Formats: sequence, C-alpha cells, structure tokens
Amino acid sequence: MILLRLFYEFFMTGLFAVGGGLATLPFLERISANTGWFTHQSLIDMIAISEATPGPIGINMATYVGYITAGIPGALVATLAEVLPSLIIVLILARFLKAFAAHPTVKAVFYGIRPASVGMIAAAGFSVLKISLLDLPAFGLTRSIADLFQWKSLILGAVLAVALNIKEWKIHPALAIAASAAIGVVFRFGR
Repeated sequence: MILLRLFYEFFMTGLFAVGGGLATLPFLERISANTGWFTHQSLIDMIAISEATPGPIGINMATYVGYITAGIPGALVATLAEVLPSLIIVLILARFLKAFAAHPTVKAVFYGIRPASVGMIAAAGFSVLKISLLDLPAFGLTRSIADLFQWKSLILGAVLAVALNIKEWKIHPALAIAASAAIGVVFRFGR
C-alpha cells in the first residue's frame, strides 16, 4: 500500500510541478504534512543532498523520499512516478508541436505557462531561503532580531554569492558545493 501511495504522491508532483526541480518543494512540504514520511528538518537535508548530487533535484528528492519511506523499492517507485508524467507529456507534446508549433494559440499557451513557472520557482526559492537562512522557531520564542537569522548560513551564502560573481575567479559550482559542505562540517552548521 505504501508503494501505491508513493507512486500517487510523486506522480502528482511530477505532473504539476511546472518549472523544474525547485518547483517540487511546495509539493514535498504538502507530502510531509499529509503523510509524516519526513520532517521539516529532513526536507532541509533532502534539499542539500539533492543539490549536492548529480541529476535533477526533483528526481533526487523523489528517490530520497522513496528510499527513506520504503527502501530500494520505494526509491524506484517514487523516481519512476516523478519522471513518468514528464515522459508522457513530452512524447505527446513533441508530436503535437511538430504539427502546430507556429499556431498563435500554441504560442499563447506557452507564453501563459512562463509566468506560472517563474512563480513556482520563486516560491520554491523563497522556501529554500526561509529554511536555510532564517530560524523562525528561535525567533518565535525570543522575538529577538538576533535570533531571526542563521548567521553562519547567511554569511556563507553572501560570501558565495560574491565569489561566484567575480568573473576573474571562475569558481566551478562543484567546488562551491564541496567548499560549503566542508565549511558546514568545520563550523558545525545546523547544531
């Protein structure tokens, strides 16, 4: 029964998470609230692992949730369910677009989908920002602005944003991820 639920949850996520992997975050938050398969803290860890490993973030997160929920069969089912809607839709659209790509209605549909994609990615980005840089539970207890921010994460994020935008340095994103992981261990982030 758990495998069917995993398939359903991730098929729906794959079907409606327009805009790529980060657009799956609102769906994952809903899955967490409805099923209890993982906690809010696990979601943060999932984002970090999915961003640090090769492959699309949405598929990585589906695999992760499937694995922690039902082992290797769960990982396989969740991953397949996440990918299947895209595969079906792309096959249908490829055939359809071949014949109607220049039609004004088709162009209008794609023009209308763009803002939805941007909105979902922005919402996911805001969720990641909130989870990574803010400590809302601590702020709720103390109401002190000093407790609102996760200062180590905020400083690391600012340093990386600057370093990655200095064209002369040409820092590879993989190096930035590895350095961030090492800094997280050395400076005991999340504790």
